[in-house]
Amino acid sequence: MLAKAPPLRKELVRIAEMVPASARVLDVGCGDGALLDHLTRTKASDARGIELSQAGVNACVAKGLAVVQGDADTDLAEYPPGSFDVVILSQTIQATRQPKVVLAQLLRIGKRVIVSFPNFGFWKVRLSLALTGRMPRTGVLNYAWHETPNIHLCTIADFVVLTREIGAHVERAQAVTERGDVRDLPSPGYWDNLTAAGAIFLLKQGSS
Repeated sequence: MLAKAPPLRKELVRIAEMVPASARVLDVGCGDGALLDHLTRTKASDARGIELSQAGVNACVAKGLAVVQGDADTDLAEYPPGSFDVVILSQTIQATRQPKVVLAQLLRIGKRVIVSFPNFGFWKVRLSLALTGRMPRTGVLNYAWHETPNIHLCTIADFVVLTREIGAHVERAQAVTERGDVRDLPSPGYWDNLTAAGAIFLLKQGSS
């Protein structure tokens, strides 16, 4: 009898809801494979992943998942165009060396791309920096500045500008609270950039 999988964190549940049944899925930076395992179990997805850490790869392989060790900054170019129905980059784009190049590669190899990231424009981040003069720590960005894997932090507004620069179309956007609750963003604006701890975007190639 298969062991019952632990519950997904709320953000990953929302990402999973955007993935069609039986889709070919690539999860880039898949960690311990929790999302891949969920998609395989509940949506019959042909799901596979790329993970940089050996510990993450080992955890995925132990679950019987198709995961290889790789780097989003260098290895996405190996995949042919349109290889996947959905490509997922969850809480990883801010840790890449070339976010613009990585996002362009995701849109090349996937018909749809789902990206989630912490929002550095969140009001707690702004207030902490203003009052303490030190790099802020929140529930979403809970690292000391010298230990963080996040090297290219951005705001929701920054990400929207990036999608325009590379010619991507935003099909759906959601704000994420510190507790993981989400709300749809029909048109991300100033208030969303201030109040959201993070965001999830569903993208495709083209401007419409």
